[in-house]
Parts: sequence; C-alpha cells; structure tokens
Amino acid sequence: QVQLVESGGGLVQAGGSLRLSCAASGRTFSTYALAWFRQAPGKDREFVAGISFSGAATSYADSVQGRFTISRDNAKNTVYLQMSSLKPQDTAVYFCNADSRYATIATMSQNDYWGQGTQVTVSS
Repeated sequence: QVQLVESGGGLVQAGGSLRLSCAASGRTFSTYALAWFRQAPGKDREFVAGISFSGAATSYADSVQGRFTISRDNAKNTVYLQMSSLKPQDTAVYFCNADSRYATIATMSQNDYWGQGTQVTVSS
C-alpha cells in the first residue's frame, strides 16, 4: 500500500514556474513507477509525466515536453514536477500516481494509487 500527498500548487502568472511535490508513505516506494496526471474542469484526467523506479527513464505528454521535468528522490520517498513556462491551459488539479509497472505509467488502472490532488492555476 502506498499513500500519496501532493503539495506545491498555487496561483502563478503565465510564463512563471512552480514545483510540485508528492510525498509517499510505505517502504516499497522505490518499487513503484510514478507519474503526474492532471484534470481541468470539464475535461478527462490526462497523463503529464512519468518516471521509472530508479529514475533512469522518463516520459512526457507532448503538451508539456520541454517545459516540465519529473524527478524522484527515493531516499526521501518523494517525486517532483518542475513546471516552467506555464500557460493558462496548464490550469488543472494535478494528481500524483503510483503504478507497479512503468510500461503502463501513462494509463490509469484500478490497481494504481492516487493522491488527493493539488490545484495549479495559471493566469494570463
């Protein structure tokens, strides 16, 4: 079992930066691939970025490639999402996700673990 708690959301102007953090409980943190998803009002939840167990492999949605960076610190049981050059269309609730398989990190399954989400609002 993994419990995830996100933090770091807030209000930022377009072009600005934010860093999200997701702290996880449980001794098996390093055995999970981790991801960030987001959900804007009236839209489906979508994949943003994912990272493998060791951090050696990462993947990104096309919409954030080159602007967002995902990283993890297994010693601190924490995954991060550094967001730069933010746009109003990045406004959403951002969710942390833990998946037992990196191969399926961009998809949602009933076996995944989720945090409660943190709001990111980008003003124009």
